[in-house]
Amino acid sequence: MDQKRLFLAIALSIAIMIGFQFLMPPPQHPATTPVAADTTGTPAAPVGTPGAAIPGVGAAAATATPPREVPRVKFSAPRIEGSISLLGARIDDLVLRDYHETIEHGSPEVHLLEPRTADEPTFAQFGWTAAEGSGIAVPDEDTVWTPSGVLAAGQKLTLAWDNKAGLLFQLVYSVDENYMFTVEQIVRNEGSKPAMLYPWSRIRRDFTPKTAGYYVLHEGMLGVLDGKLHDDDLTYAKVKEKGEKSAGVAMALKATSGWAGITDKYWLTALVPDKATHQDLSFRYVAGGKGGYQVDFLAVDAQAVAPGASVSTTGRLFAGAKEVHLLDHYEKIDGIVNFDKAVDFGWFYFLTKPFFYAIDWLNGRIGNFGVAILVFTTVIKGLFFPLANKSYRSMAKMKELGPKMTILREQYKDNSQELQKKTMELYRQEKVNPAAGCLPIVIQIPVFFSLYKVIFVTIEMRHAPFFGWIRDLSSVDPTNIFNLFGLIPFDPTTLPMFGHLLHLGVWPVLMGFTMFFQQKLNPPPPDPVQAKMFQFMPIIFTFMMGSFPAGLVIYWSWNNLLTICQQSFIMNQAKRAKHHHAARA
Repeated sequence: MDQKRLFLAIALSIAIMIGFQFLMPPPQHPATTPVAADTTGTPAAPVGTPGAAIPGVGAAAATATPPREVPRVKFSAPRIEGSISLLGARIDDLVLRDYHETIEHGSPEVHLLEPRTADEPTFAQFGWTAAEGSGIAVPDEDTVWTPSGVLAAGQKLTLAWDNKAGLLFQLVYSVDENYMFTVEQIVRNEGSKPAMLYPWSRIRRDFTPKTAGYYVLHEGMLGVLDGKLHDDDLTYAKVKEKGEKSAGVAMALKATSGWAGITDKYWLTALVPDKATHQDLSFRYVAGGKGGYQVDFLAVDAQAVAPGASVSTTGRLFAGAKEVHLLDHYEKIDGIVNFDKAVDFGWFYFLTKPFFYAIDWLNGRIGNFGVAILVFTTVIKGLFFPLANKSYRSMAKMKELGPKMTILREQYKDNSQELQKKTMELYRQEKVNPAAGCLPIVIQIPVFFSLYKVIFVTIEMRHAPFFGWIRDLSSVDPTNIFNLFGLIPFDPTTLPMFGHLLHLGVWPVLMGFTMFFQQKLNPPPPDPVQAKMFQFMPIIFTFMMGSFPAGLVIYWSWNNLLTICQQSFIMNQAKRAKHHHAARA
């Protein structure tokens, strides 16, 4: 096997794996204009069977205009604040106190949930559905609840509604010091007849979110049921496609335990149903307006509420930042299995998460996330030094055979089979294994791809400064050589057709130079076509990295620089050993 052909395949594989999402434009989404949310009440066809629709999703969403002013009750906790709409008992106004939209002073805080009148309406809701044919009045979207108490850390808020037919419905909310709500659904039967009710909970987005469009990042719906992660085919596009073909239900699952919700790159809204109640999970697309997306749990078995008795179900709602340590805390303390998989650690989870903990630990002691990445990369390079030593020594031997390989190609240019035969004879004569340097490189690919994932997907990197002009490692390098770093007063990225390629900061250029010098240390490919392709790789990667977050570019540049030093050291050692043996001979 020709070593250079394998190297080319590896290089192109990495380029496709990491760069595909930047070479291909993200899917275009409609503008996020207000969408009329459903104002339906109990479904026309009574609901009570597993997997049946819950209010507002059995058919196309209603187009009635929501009221501009609704009664609200505010809540406040150490890390969140907002309000609950008393019309329909929606948690639809939630602000994250610790996070802002940008790094600029005075930037607004991140709004995770927004009411129906906002541009991006998103809400969570808990309720009941009556058994089929019962005729029982249950709370709906037009129900106005009566509040009592205060929702704050250590305090509870109760919403109550009397159906005037003997049933009193109550929603009791509490919230911890972070992002977890606990909601107890209570029904008291003060009438003379038993009631059969199915509790449910849902998260709804009444708009089509604009995603980043990265191949290596899942944004959309997800869930973990009985320990298994479900996120395949749950992007917004897939849910819409499947939902339009199956009455809105894109995926329906049965399980005895788990959680599910909607995830963004850094934020999560998720439901954790009552472990004591078997509930079915559905992922839905809601037609009408600009489209909507819903995750809901519905109890499989009806709760029987006898006269003079009461029943309750307790569920939870997480609405906040996907902080790894916090998700682990909820998994350990509250038993929410695999809650950390809300963070898209990818195929190499067993590497990616330990890498995160190591970098986060270094950051806690160094005080700079960027420097922590550089230190960690150096440590990883040191651990792989023995493997790299073998790889680069093999490459050095291959480089020494370059002149002899050129002679063979000229001599047998019209006879490929004979060329291959003579090449293998040369390898045996010189005691060179062309594949000896491949395995160490292949082994390192998962390691460095995992490090790439850590830098890219974890919120701990968001808005973390480095040095100089890099104030946010999660954003692109703000400088641009095409307007002389701001001296020319125009933005070249606004130009039509190719403008998106014209953002090229200082760090991507430095990365390109390090890749070029690293390439010069390697033996040239024997095939002229391959050689030309390799010459263009630094240029291609330079422009591609112009769209990468600065943290990734800095990591890649540092990794290249360490590789150059490492490779130069090993190859110089090989040369000295060769000269020493020649002198002794």
